[in-house]
Amino acid sequence: MSQRFTVTAFSKSDSGRNVSDIQGEVNQLFEGDEPTPSSSNKEVSFNTEVVVVQGDGNPKESSPFINSSDATEKSQKYDGKHMALFEEEMETSPMVSTMISSLANYSSLPQGSKEHEEEADNEEEDKKKKKPVKAPQLGTLMGVYLPCIQNIFGVILFLRMTWMVGIGGVIGSFIIVFMCCSTTMLTAISMSAIATNGVVPAGGSYYMISRSLGPEFGGAVGICFYLGTTFAGAMYILGSIELLLVYILPQAAIFKMEGLEGAEAEAAMLNNMRVYGTIVLSFMATVVFVGVKYVNKLALLFLACVILSILAVYAGVIKTAIEPPDFPVCLLGNRPLISKGFDVCAKTLESGNGTVTTKLWNVFCDSPFLNATCDEYFVNNNVSFIQGIPGVMSGILKENLFGNYLEKGDLVAKKGIATMEGPDDTLTNSNRYVLADITSFFTLLVGIYFPSVTGIMAGSNRSGDLRDAQKSIPIGTIMAITTTSIVYMSAVVLFGACIEGVVLRDKFGEGVNGNLVIGTLAWPSPWVIVIGSFFSTCGAGLQSLTGAPRLMQAISRDNVVPILRVFGHGKANGEPTWALLLTAGICEIGILIASLDAVAPILSMFFLMCYMFVNLACALQTLLRTPNWRPRFKFYHWALSFLGMSLCLSLMFICSWFYAIVAMVIAGSIYKYIEFRGAEKEWGDGIRGISLSAARYALMRLEEGPPHTKNWRPQLLVLVSTDVEQNVEQPRLLSLTNQLKAGKGLTIVGTALAGTYLENHPQAQRAEQSLRKLMETEKVKGFCQVTISSNMRDATSHLLQASGLGGLMHNTVLVSWPRNWKQADDLQTWRDFIELVRETTAAHLALLVPKNIAAFPSNGERFSEGHIDVWWIVHDGGMLMLLPFLLRQHKVWRKCKMRIFTVAQMDDNSIQMKKDLTTFLYHLRIDAEVEVVEMHDSDISAYTYEKTLVMEQRSQILKQINLTKTEREREIQSITDSSRGSIRRKNPAVVTTQLSVAEEQPGVSSKVEKPEEEVQLIHDSTSPTSPATPATPLTPASEGGAQTPGSAQVQMTWTEKADGEPAKPPGASTPEGIKDIFNMKPEWENLNQSNVRRMHTALRLNGVIVKKSSEAKLVLLNMPGPPNNRSGDENYMEFLEVLTEGLNRVLLVRGGGREVITIYS
Repeated sequence: MSQRFTVTAFSKSDSGRNVSDIQGEVNQLFEGDEPTPSSSNKEVSFNTEVVVVQGDGNPKESSPFINSSDATEKSQKYDGKHMALFEEEMETSPMVSTMISSLANYSSLPQGSKEHEEEADNEEEDKKKKKPVKAPQLGTLMGVYLPCIQNIFGVILFLRMTWMVGIGGVIGSFIIVFMCCSTTMLTAISMSAIATNGVVPAGGSYYMISRSLGPEFGGAVGICFYLGTTFAGAMYILGSIELLLVYILPQAAIFKMEGLEGAEAEAAMLNNMRVYGTIVLSFMATVVFVGVKYVNKLALLFLACVILSILAVYAGVIKTAIEPPDFPVCLLGNRPLISKGFDVCAKTLESGNGTVTTKLWNVFCDSPFLNATCDEYFVNNNVSFIQGIPGVMSGILKENLFGNYLEKGDLVAKKGIATMEGPDDTLTNSNRYVLADITSFFTLLVGIYFPSVTGIMAGSNRSGDLRDAQKSIPIGTIMAITTTSIVYMSAVVLFGACIEGVVLRDKFGEGVNGNLVIGTLAWPSPWVIVIGSFFSTCGAGLQSLTGAPRLMQAISRDNVVPILRVFGHGKANGEPTWALLLTAGICEIGILIASLDAVAPILSMFFLMCYMFVNLACALQTLLRTPNWRPRFKFYHWALSFLGMSLCLSLMFICSWFYAIVAMVIAGSIYKYIEFRGAEKEWGDGIRGISLSAARYALMRLEEGPPHTKNWRPQLLVLVSTDVEQNVEQPRLLSLTNQLKAGKGLTIVGTALAGTYLENHPQAQRAEQSLRKLMETEKVKGFCQVTISSNMRDATSHLLQASGLGGLMHNTVLVSWPRNWKQADDLQTWRDFIELVRETTAAHLALLVPKNIAAFPSNGERFSEGHIDVWWIVHDGGMLMLLPFLLRQHKVWRKCKMRIFTVAQMDDNSIQMKKDLTTFLYHLRIDAEVEVVEMHDSDISAYTYEKTLVMEQRSQILKQINLTKTEREREIQSITDSSRGSIRRKNPAVVTTQLSVAEEQPGVSSKVEKPEEEVQLIHDSTSPTSPATPATPLTPASEGGAQTPGSAQVQMTWTEKADGEPAKPPGASTPEGIKDIFNMKPEWENLNQSNVRRMHTALRLNGVIVKKSSEAKLVLLNMPGPPNNRSGDENYMEFLEVLTEGLNRVLLVRGGGREVITIYS
């Protein structure tokens, strides 16, 4: 359904433009339609009004749009009242009128996209320095088609194509060519889809892969592509040297090969290649450094040489059908002879004086006389000659259909000719025959040939210079590949149909007077091919040395590989000097290899890997259906991309499994290096998309049911608190998290803020940054989450409920013990803590509460010895067994030994318990010492009653502090009015003593002291009403917990007996009364007996634990649950405090209600 955008011009600056012109630009922008002469809206489905207003002046660094204009002053942002509705939006969102021209004319986007993706500090200064960019004018032919043709046709076509046909046969060679061309065609289809999905700036394939697959893949494949381009330069240089020393100027060889044979001749040739290759490389690098513009200007000349050479070959093929050329090949038996050693293909010649011997006779015999001793094979076989190029109509194609693979040193022999050769005859005079210089096989031919189909990226690399890149790249690239594929496939057939098999297998043309084999076929002269191919290979080498440094510079400037950052610098004009030096150095490695046949498979690996990832990028984007995936090129499919990727991977291992593995190791190493050390980039890549899809799939699988006990691991929700600066107050909590994560699994670090989201959003961002920074410092891998709510209790509850996703939920909560819970101004902290304990219990979550978290070790500390003591009081699903095991996986706790203590009651068999526990640990595969502690029933001590009494007094104080001011005043007034009367009547000395003691504290603030005085008189005000009588249990202020530090005030509290009978006044105002205060049995009877029993248990357990584990590095202990009745919450905190008193590091553990450890495999 077509869309049209109606444009109405309101601005004075646009009054000179026709609305239809702007209408056409908008249509072209959104649809790709040509601008229409008028905005006819009669035939469209709907209209959208786009209002053109004066520019917005939006700062570029805050703009989310590419190339948004910032030249207009702020005063000009809002002109007129037409856009009053959007007046407030103009600070952050540019108007369409200010950006539409830059979006429509995306020729400058190589710069624009960089500014969009990378933060630039000096954009304004750079803009002033930059010269106006000339609009690109290159079309499909000059911008894509011809550059691709030039890069695809290369040295392999001229130097190895005929040899490949001779060795592999027409059928085998055709299969190789078809496979390679199919691979590049499928890659071109994928590349066209990527290249037309938005604008591809200069950077070509590297840009496409990195932005589609992410910085890790992009950097790894970009460097592989760079290495491939660099080794291609080495291959072209070696090809040009081979043409020079073998076919053009053999006498220029520094290491002479005449008279040498076998390995010596081969070594001399390689040394010549190394010397001349280094000289040519240095010259080319200098040319590129001095003036790259001259290289670009010579490109057309080099292209003309390539096209002329290919046309000469086709002309020669046509001529062979009419008049085959005369290229005789001399055979001895069925063996072709090297033509340099003789002038006549005969043993003897008849002359007027008789029979005379020829030079050929002298080669195989020890004297020129007829009775000389000659080579046995020379004697037994006749000399004959055949036409090297019998012509396309000769029927030679039938002989050349199938392959003839040779071992190194094998003779190149003519099929179908009888030969006299004994089975035990040894090869003599081997330097006179044409021999195979390398062992050949099918996969070798693939590796050598594949570089001749590379170069398909030449068009996409020039995308910044194209008039319409999205149109030119697909058409030009696919047409170039089609053209070159037709040429290659036809060449395979025509070479097999025109040239004799022994000549095809003669790699260096030794049997045809040292001519280039493809040159013998060319018309009008072999020199057309020789000179043309020499210049084309030199040009291709220059192009490689020009393009590779720029690719390295682009990778360096992306800053994805920090170690390569230095190669991003260059000359003042931007030429990559350092990258050129690196390229020349790597290219020299290829030169030192010195063999074209050895270098070709190396660069084949790198190019194949690059093409494989282009196909992968297209397939991923298609399958993931990313909203931004909207290529203009429609003739693609994910199946084609996967086929292309499979072909690339197959060809890599077909060419050389060894090189393929090396290339993958190099790419994998670069990937991991970028992953761990590289800068984080967000390019909207497909790997992020596939990660999301994989995560969604995994989460859906996790939803199928709870994990098995064997798969259970602590998925931690770590709750931390922050100060006013949003810094974490308990950093050691994350150290403990890191030490626990030997079990891997999920980690969520959360914090809660009080307030509203709109007002506290900046604080939440700072808190999140603080969490991320601390997680990075402590090496905790996981997620962080900040929740804001009206109060801390709700915010923490929201964290507990909403953290995680689907089946990937936390099952364990780690929270620090509230350190200052006894302070009067910190009451809400322990209330929140107890509610958190209740919520974790309700949610069936395990709870870990480290006490004295500041004393826990950091990740850098090491315990050389010590114990981790586990006090297993009640069964909690095995958490107490599992946690020490996980801790001991970390280097901090690795050398600590594990001890397990359990408690036996009077009726328990402690000996049997120890045996059973030892057996249980054996089956769990956990090494630990076992000890059973017997706790016999005993009377409750006076100290227990004392602690309980102090606790209940403090409980009443805390309750009254929580009353509102009005409620407190009303209740105090009513109680004191009724109480003081009876006090004065029955024991006036008590009140007098209390008041006098209180008045002696001048340094105590009235704000703190007044509630204490009031609370002393209203203790247990909620108990059943009965005649109030004074009783005086006295406790120091430090025990009460609500007294100001340093106060010596004696608190007197009114209590009642449980049966309502008044207690007798003890006369506690005297020092003797204070000493014997806890011998007063009636006061203890008024205590809650449940609290007394709990305190008794806590004190006895604490005594045993301190006795056994005071020297332990860590004590793990079952955490009792909170009371069901919330009125006893403050007592619960006191019980836990008593239970852990005197221990340095304690980890209170509360299970989640399920088994977390099993003895079964």
